[in-house]
Amino acid sequence: MDKWLRNTNVVRIVALVVGILLWVVVHMEETNLSGNSPLREREETINNVAITTKYDETHYHIASMSPANVQIILKGKEASVKKVTTSNTYQIELDMTQVGKGDHQLTLKPVGFPSDVEVQVVPRMVHVIIEELQMKEVPVVINVKGTPAAGLKAGQPIVKPAKVYITAQTSKLEQIENVRGEVSVDKAQSAVTKQVRLQAYDKDGKEITVNMNPSVVDVEVPITSPFQTIPLQLKISGEPPKGFAISMVTQNPDKVTVYGTQDVVDKLEFYQGPQLSVQDVKETKDYSLDIPLRNKVTQLDPAKVTVRVEIVPSITKALENVPITIIGQNESYLTKVITPESAQLNLTVEGAPAIIDQMKVQDVQAILDVSNLPPGKHELKVTLNLPTYVKLGMPQDVKAVVEISEKTPKPANSASPGSSASPANP
Repeated sequence: MDKWLRNTNVVRIVALVVGILLWVVVHMEETNLSGNSPLREREETINNVAITTKYDETHYHIASMSPANVQIILKGKEASVKKVTTSNTYQIELDMTQVGKGDHQLTLKPVGFPSDVEVQVVPRMVHVIIEELQMKEVPVVINVKGTPAAGLKAGQPIVKPAKVYITAQTSKLEQIENVRGEVSVDKAQSAVTKQVRLQAYDKDGKEITVNMNPSVVDVEVPITSPFQTIPLQLKISGEPPKGFAISMVTQNPDKVTVYGTQDVVDKLEFYQGPQLSVQDVKETKDYSLDIPLRNKVTQLDPAKVTVRVEIVPSITKALENVPITIIGQNESYLTKVITPESAQLNLTVEGAPAIIDQMKVQDVQAILDVSNLPPGKHELKVTLNLPTYVKLGMPQDVKAVVEISEKTPKPANSASPGSSASPANP
């Protein structure tokens, strides 16, 4: 080995080889640095980067933000810049947690970038308008679609809850006309129950997207026979004995809901309830009566009525000169009341003090019906229409005599005295 090292030619050859190797190494490093070397400085531009907002979404709303996207310019080592461009871990953040409603100019903040990468945001600031959210309670409207099975009718929807809370900016709340849902009852034979998603609408029927609580409600649509609610009429028969009178009759309910086919229900203006006899009743009484089914009505709600009849000691009052009214006259005849001559009656009426004290002659109708009667004299019963719960002071038949006769024809026009016919021409 020593011999080799003492040989000058060998040392020269080794030195030449080492020099060549050093040149190759240095040349490769320069090539890497000038090409794709991770140590090389690099600048990269990324356009249309979305801004990530950070704020209290339960109390505020961003009405507008300009611009909504920005440009970022990255500077740094190529390896670090490449990590940014090949991943989505970075954000351009707009922090609004320390500001309230109003008009603001705020600075954007790069988040999630490598520490050795310089980030330039263009533009650096944005213009933001923040509105405060308001809450409004709105009733729910359910639209019932379709037609139930034959002979049945959809009732008023039952909604739980009947109102919902909407949270939105004031400008949007003012646009809301109502909150609606829809239920189909097509061909239904029984109550339809379902959960319904709600949607807010403006006055033009356009949907408005808002935060609604709850956004789904429980709805039940009753399916029944056609019905309507009409007055309930009671029929009072008989009278308390002499010395007593009805002062008031009260009933509960005073209306009843009747069910049946549509043609039956539509014809009813009132419903004739039970008949109650107060014959010989001397004291106030309470009654509970069944309401009978009539006129093809299939169901009543309620099916009972409670009645209170107040009985009080009665008083009497004399009414003089009650005029007799004749009805049913034939225009070809004269009809005249001959008994009584005045064609007026003197009556004594009896009833509760509160009613009798207020009575006047005008409150009584005395009617004489002469329909289809021939000429001559006729004794007829006078029909008396008295106020409710008022009776005659003593039971009696009130009669009158009428005379029916032919009308006297008017004499024909005759020539005036002293006048003569004109002579005929010769």
